[in-house]
Amino acid sequence: MPASSPELNDRVATTLTAVGGAVRQRRKGLGVSAVAAAEAAGISRVTLHRIEKGEPSVTMGAYMAMLSVLGLQVRVLRADAPPPAEALGREGWIPARVRIADYPRLKELAWQIHGVDELRPREALDIYERNARHLDMEALSRQERELIEGLRQAFAG
Repeated sequence: MPASSPELNDRVATTLTAVGGAVRQRRKGLGVSAVAAAEAAGISRVTLHRIEKGEPSVTMGAYMAMLSVLGLQVRVLRADAPPPAEALGREGWIPARVRIADYPRLKELAWQIHGVDELRPREALDIYERNARHLDMEALSRQERELIEGLRQAFAG
């Protein structure tokens, strides 16, 4: 990182670490290998590893290519601006692992699964889709509706 104030360096490092963590979480949540993701973005696996660590020496183009491949985007906001309303929700977001206990309807639908506390996102979507006739989307919590929609977006196609 170029020489600048320690405070600025800390803010940049924190932001890059968060972006790298989001890339890793999304990639793993989608079940995509590092090699496949890197190839899709036109970068090396080593560069992807450096992105996921939040290294500042990786080009912005490499970061943007990886975000694009994973269906993520960056928005540039003034530091003193309030977050946009949509940033407060989790639309399109999926966790790397779906905790069954966090989603009441999923817990009911997954009654036959024993000894497992978490599911891979694809497994959770499969349970929701197999039982779609039993789902009343309006009766679900906002969190569970957003999870289902995020899963559907992630695995569309």
